[in-house]
Amino acid sequence: MKSHFEKKSNERDFLWIQISELPYFRGLLRAVEARFYQDIEMEKPILDLGCGDGHFASTAFNSKIDVGIDPWKGPVRQAHIKGSYHLVINGEGNHLPFPDATFQTVISNSVLEHIEDLQPVLEEVSRIIKPGGKFIFCVPNHNFLNNLSVSNFFDRIKLKIVGDQYRKFFNRISRHHHCDSPDSWSQRMLNNRFKVVKWFHYFSPQALSVLEWGHYFGLPSLICKFLFKKWIIVPARWNLVFTERITRKFYEEKPNQEKGSYSFFITVRQ
Repeated sequence: MKSHFEKKSNERDFLWIQISELPYFRGLLRAVEARFYQDIEMEKPILDLGCGDGHFASTAFNSKIDVGIDPWKGPVRQAHIKGSYHLVINGEGNHLPFPDATFQTVISNSVLEHIEDLQPVLEEVSRIIKPGGKFIFCVPNHNFLNNLSVSNFFDRIKLKIVGDQYRKFFNRISRHHHCDSPDSWSQRMLNNRFKVVKWFHYFSPQALSVLEWGHYFGLPSLICKFLFKKWIIVPARWNLVFTERITRKFYEEKPNQEKGSYSFFITVRQ
């Protein structure tokens, strides 16, 4: 008998939805993450903190999210056009324009790692979420840098200095300020009146290698986006058969990867 997670996550092929619209490395990660949300009960109203252009919400959820907020005007306009939210706001996470205890659920998908000064943002999330409400987020973790295949290659040939420089470079182009352990995140949550009720690692070192190299092989998609305003010109199975073949096994990885490069958290406001 299939588990509750398997039955729900198999209802839609999030991998195909994502790689037919996005560069494969970005699409693979988002597809994996979309599966996790299918097994979580999220009570409304819901806030998407760092909603971006709304693409993830439009593909991961079957109904509109109540509110999305993002500091970048361009993506906010795109999110409004996509219609993934009842309301989209251009704003900062450290000053959320909502009364206390407004939301029952806050989600933040691969966003917090990009915020250098996290404490004011977490304080605001704690303020606007109702007691007993859920704060759900995912972030790269302490395994992320050590799982990078290029840096590990340099380590193996006794060029650890070069490997460490590459880790810094990749972290910089990824705009990461935080790649922290579950213990660090649990303490942050506790300091802001949240209790971590569940967490797990996901995205194996092999999956991260596919994502890592995709940053360099993604030039054709970037050119397509610049010329035609879309990442994938021909979103057909025959055109993406090789891409799908490479990414499918990583999409189907189970969560709870011991050396997973990312962590998914479900927390409850105390």
